[in-house]
Amino acid sequence: MPSRVLKFQTPCQTLLKSFPTTRLISTVPPKIFGCSVFVHINQQHRSKLDPRSLKCIFLGYSSNQKGYKCYSPVTRKFYNSMDVTFFETQPYYPKNDIQGENSTQEYQFWDLESFSESPITTENHIPPESFNQPESIVDLWDKEHIQEETEERALSQQTHEAEPGPNPSKLPGNNAPDGTVDSELENDILNMPIAWRKGVRSCTQHPIGNFISYDKLSPTFRAFTSSITEIQVPQNIQEAFKYPKWKAAVDEEVRALEKNGTWEITDLPRGKKPVGCKWIFTVKYKADGNVDRYKARLVAKGFTQSYGIDYQETFAPVAKLNTVRVLLSLAANLDWSLHQLDVKNAFLNGDLEEEVYMDIPAGLETTSNFNKVCRLRKSLYGLKQSPRAWFERFTKVVKGYGFVQCQSDHTLFVKHFPEGKLAIIIVYVDDIILTGDHEEKIDLLKKLLTKEFEIKDLGNLKYFLGMEIARSKKGIAVSQRKYVLDLLNETGMLGCKPAETPMDTTVKLEESDGSAPVDKGRYQRLVGKLIYLSHTRPDIGFSVSVVNADWAGSVTDRRSTSGYCSFVWGNLVTWRSKKQSVVARSSAEAEFRAMAQGICEGIWLNRLLEELRVPLKHPMVLYCDNQAAISIAKNPVHHDRTKHVEIDRHFIKEKIEEGVFKVSYTPTNCQTADILTKALARVNFEDLTEKLGMINIYNAA
Repeated sequence: MPSRVLKFQTPCQTLLKSFPTTRLISTVPPKIFGCSVFVHINQQHRSKLDPRSLKCIFLGYSSNQKGYKCYSPVTRKFYNSMDVTFFETQPYYPKNDIQGENSTQEYQFWDLESFSESPITTENHIPPESFNQPESIVDLWDKEHIQEETEERALSQQTHEAEPGPNPSKLPGNNAPDGTVDSELENDILNMPIAWRKGVRSCTQHPIGNFISYDKLSPTFRAFTSSITEIQVPQNIQEAFKYPKWKAAVDEEVRALEKNGTWEITDLPRGKKPVGCKWIFTVKYKADGNVDRYKARLVAKGFTQSYGIDYQETFAPVAKLNTVRVLLSLAANLDWSLHQLDVKNAFLNGDLEEEVYMDIPAGLETTSNFNKVCRLRKSLYGLKQSPRAWFERFTKVVKGYGFVQCQSDHTLFVKHFPEGKLAIIIVYVDDIILTGDHEEKIDLLKKLLTKEFEIKDLGNLKYFLGMEIARSKKGIAVSQRKYVLDLLNETGMLGCKPAETPMDTTVKLEESDGSAPVDKGRYQRLVGKLIYLSHTRPDIGFSVSVVNADWAGSVTDRRSTSGYCSFVWGNLVTWRSKKQSVVARSSAEAEFRAMAQGICEGIWLNRLLEELRVPLKHPMVLYCDNQAAISIAKNPVHHDRTKHVEIDRHFIKEKIEEGVFKVSYTPTNCQTADILTKALARVNFEDLTEKLGMINIYNAA
């Protein structure tokens, strides 16, 4: 700041004999020269018990980076930082120390508002205060600027030598005894007020708030997305017992287990080995985003079971997410309602035939059950046979209501009514979706299921298997916003810079030489999370598969990648990116095998829609961008390069002759399946994502 003492010049201007640049100074608020400041010390430069800030003198602004330039007489070092707390009314040194005991010159600080362009008055020039600079300057925040700071120090020393200054013995500098300096500084620090942080400053260059916005969401769905993010879920029973709501959830689960007669306490028979157990916690939400209940679930550690001793048959179907997307597409086009139900303690409804023993659950140990175990009478979450026992019970009940189990997906049940309407049930373990165009029968079905099981009606479908479902008059949007944010937080990439495309077209993947250490378990876990994310993000399907795309593209075995995507009533419902099982000898052969896989997917979709009695246009159109593959499919061509793919050729030709499919050519730049088979440039990538119907409802732009 300009000072009257310096003839309304800044200290920097007086010292350097030049007008300072405002390129960096203009980006930070102006402060008063010489005032006391507290500079924040980064965590990596201090221990747990060290002070979090350092008292310094404010000298000005850095000439090479955005920040304030401060000096500490204690450490005799300069610091450039933006994380500084100012006390502009408190000079670092009292005026008597600066100008002498008997000085009548007033030591005055100027506010920005009080400074005006008044005529400059001539006063006796008082030279700036002189400090003996240290021999070495260390910047804790940016070591790249050490050289520049050293040059500034040398220039300052030259200026001080040319201009006589006050007696250095009056100043606490290098000539003063160390004990005197430390004592004076300690007294000053004790007399200073506590430096409170004025606000929270973002330390990341790419905060997630710059890329996520909720402005496009309806108020109800915005409240819902906020609710599922705010609540922290405990990771173990010890954390849960610290919060009354989670402790109540544990008590509720225990009462349900005891009421259902899930186990009996007994001694462990000789030769038997008990399975372990653990608590899992989650939150159930209503359709409006409010918390429905805090849920605690006791899960058995079924991985310790032995086949033939603790269990026999274990297979139980779960709903295909492809089927769920087909139902969402039909609901959007036919204006069907979507309802969600939750079965409380679903696995407890299944009967357990095998003799299984389990350890006493954590938190339920008492002196009376010490060294005892639980003999399970009902199936429990985590046991290998529990899903099968529950699904058999559920299937029996639903079939008793007149529903027919579909063969295209055994978890899908449909009931057609004489007036041409229908009701549909699809179940994924204990999560149930109801849809259809017969509202009265759907409401009746809810009442029937409530009589048989302990059912919780969650209202309209909003949150299913980690997928957030938003519905409006324009359609239905499915996203995994919370899942992505949790994944970024887990990997420490919440503040990373977003990439424009999943893969760089210029990067050629190479086989690892195995020299770099890799956490195999963590790698597999992250890949699994990305695979689940691809259920709503087909644009990352190829990137997750970690293979190249075109003919003989894999660098390890030269196998090709098949990719296809299927649309039902204009909506993308299924897609796949998978490396082929054999090496293709030509691009036509690779395309031909991909066509066969696409036709298989189309046949399954046709069967599913027929069971739902939903009209489907025939023949289904199969788009391919390879003229040679289309020619082979339509004509009885025989030559050396195709004779080994006769099975696929006959299969495709048969479906074309039956009128089920029609093969049509599409240019390569219009082939939407290319996003599943190769890395694309940004323009092509954005064009194909738009054709797939992918939009960003959280776009901050």
